[in-house]
Amino acid sequence: MVKQERALRTRQALIRAGAELFAREGFVAASLSTISGEAGVSNGALHFHFENKRALARAVEDEALARLRRIIDTSLERDGRALPALVDATYGLVNRIAEDVVVRAGFELGDDPGRGEGASLRREWQRWVEETVRRAARDGWLARGVSVDDAVTAVVAATVGFEVLGGEDEAWLSEGRVTGFWKLLLPRLTDRHALVVAASGR
Repeated sequence: MVKQERALRTRQALIRAGAELFAREGFVAASLSTISGEAGVSNGALHFHFENKRALARAVEDEALARLRRIIDTSLERDGRALPALVDATYGLVNRIAEDVVVRAGFELGDDPGRGEGASLRREWQRWVEETVRRAARDGWLARGVSVDDAVTAVVAATVGFEVLGGEDEAWLSEGRVTGFWKLLLPRLTDRHALVVAASGR
């Protein structure tokens, strides 16, 4: 049991150190020796857990994806209605990107040209936004004349934009930016915008 706990701590330390280096330097420039050094473990210990750098990057993405799903699940638990949950999740997402290097690296790795792999976190987020907006439409929460596709485009483009621009300027990852976006969009998106704001506690 002690060995298993130690192995788990080592794996988590490597994932965090890898995330920090991937976020700071990108996948190609990040070296495994630097990652193992920042994690405080030997190169041998790193290779015991991860065959190569791609395997470590996949582990970072997998952990980031799990954290993204927890943000979504938490928002749905707070309010089962689709639109309030969507608003709440955008705040949770932007806050987590600002504070959690694993989530930040997970998004950035998916867009790193050095890996040649898909942006799984962005696809997951887009898929959930599409499902949630469609459910809001079925439940009668979208204003007359608002199309699901247009609503999805606005929300996905804005939130992914916060994530990308936040890599250069942390001001884009502030709660105020998200609030400004929803103040602009919600009155157009739904006739019940006051109910959405009240439900999300913003």
